[in-house]
Amino acid sequence: MSTPSPAHFPIRRLTLRDLTACADLSEDRGWPREEHKWSFLLTAGTGYGIDDPDGGLVAACVVSEYGPQGRPDLGAIGMVLVAERHARQGIGRRLMRHVVSTMGSTPLTLHATPLGRPLYEELGFKVTGRAEMVVGHFTPDASRTPVATRAATAADLPGILRLDEEVFGIDRTPAITRLPAFADQLRVAEEHGRIIGYAAAWPNMDTHVVGPLIARDTETAKALIASLAARTDRRLRTDIDVRHEELLAWVTERGLAPVMRNDVMMYGVAESPGDWTRRFAPLTVAAG
Repeated sequence: MSTPSPAHFPIRRLTLRDLTACADLSEDRGWPREEHKWSFLLTAGTGYGIDDPDGGLVAACVVSEYGPQGRPDLGAIGMVLVAERHARQGIGRRLMRHVVSTMGSTPLTLHATPLGRPLYEELGFKVTGRAEMVVGHFTPDASRTPVATRAATAADLPGILRLDEEVFGIDRTPAITRLPAFADQLRVAEEHGRIIGYAAAWPNMDTHVVGPLIARDTETAKALIASLAARTDRRLRTDIDVRHEELLAWVTERGLAPVMRNDVMMYGVAESPGDWTRRFAPLTVAAG
């Protein structure tokens, strides 16, 4: 009896019970295990995977839905991975087609590496922007007068949610309300008692990832990054929209080096919703 091809194995929903298998899959492809991030994504979003009869997962991905429950306005796809031993067999294509079909008419977005972009283009995704990943130890800018920032409190959450929806263009309450537990730091910038920006720093292996980063302007974004950096000894990592050239130049001067550029791709709509001029970095490229 012939052994069935993994390309025909059933696709199922993943849960937190699959956390170790997801981390193992990341490691198999040379990525960090990122268990903290996987835990957040599997809790706030919906995971899809294909089991390997020999144990673990053949493939996996996660979809974060934003907007009304049951009829989302946007789905963000991330962590699309196929085990090395099963690569180049059409499994990733099948998993992505399943996700696109499951999401129906819901617009979709993802951050694509150069390796993954051809597959996504084949499925109908279009490049609408780019993000630059930068990593490094942040050097403070002593000459700059910063915008006032402080640690966020529970009382700030309604204001953060209002600002996030205004800037992102879609309600992300389920994800944003998890930030206080997910992130090591959550800070706000304010002016005359009004929140004009917010940012989180969450742990990922040996770095703190800055995201989301939403701010009224570049100076506010700088102040939020500097305030987060002042409270950690780890390297910072973030993914900045390349249209924010001034911020990219500033973080590079402060010690964060560009390491990778990803394409922002959309399916079903021509461009990302919301106000890109105030959206500087995503929560994570895996969740938009």
